[in-house]
Amino acid sequence: MKKIESNPLLILISAPSGGGKTTLCNQLLVARPGMVRAVTCTTREPRPGEKDGVDYYFFSAAEFARRVKADEFIEHATVFGRSYGILKSELLDKLRSGRDVLLNVDVQGAATIRGRVQTEPELKRALVSVFLTPPSIAVLETRLKNRAADSAAEIEKRLAVARQEIAQWKDFDYLVISTSVPEDLRRAMAIVEAEKMREARAEAPEF
Repeated sequence: MKKIESNPLLILISAPSGGGKTTLCNQLLVARPGMVRAVTCTTREPRPGEKDGVDYYFFSAAEFARRVKADEFIEHATVFGRSYGILKSELLDKLRSGRDVLLNVDVQGAATIRGRVQTEPELKRALVSVFLTPPSIAVLETRLKNRAADSAAEIEKRLAVARQEIAQWKDFDYLVISTSVPEDLRRAMAIVEAEKMREARAEAPEF
């Protein structure tokens, strides 16, 4: 049975491309059964095996545009002709049900979310932002090369963007210098536990 939290958190994890945020997010979801990921909306077609409401919420372009106009998204973007976004209701519903909610977003998306929660008291109170980064650009370059997913030119572009993104680490609540998968998870778990004990969230026993 999944644990229900009395003081649920909205954990936002961001990192430069190749920084390891997806691996960390997957590890956190396994380590904390009471934590759930925020399901993203998209206008792209479902891939084989994907389920609506589980992997993504699949919207038509018209439906997505309607929701943008109605200001229903906390963050949204269009990439290569496909739109992606996170509904405010998706976050609020899960937090109100007592679940910690995990967000895996890029640095630009994180900036948008931090700005938008300023007018959403429940989300602002729950938000904890974490920036994950390798210890150096050289380490990040090695990781990108080891993925064997990009050309040399594409890797150079990613590294240039990464330098700009890493410079924004001070905008986050926490900085985690990535070393190994187990150590990154240990530090992330420590952040979650510490945030649970903050005076603004903790509930002391009555005497």
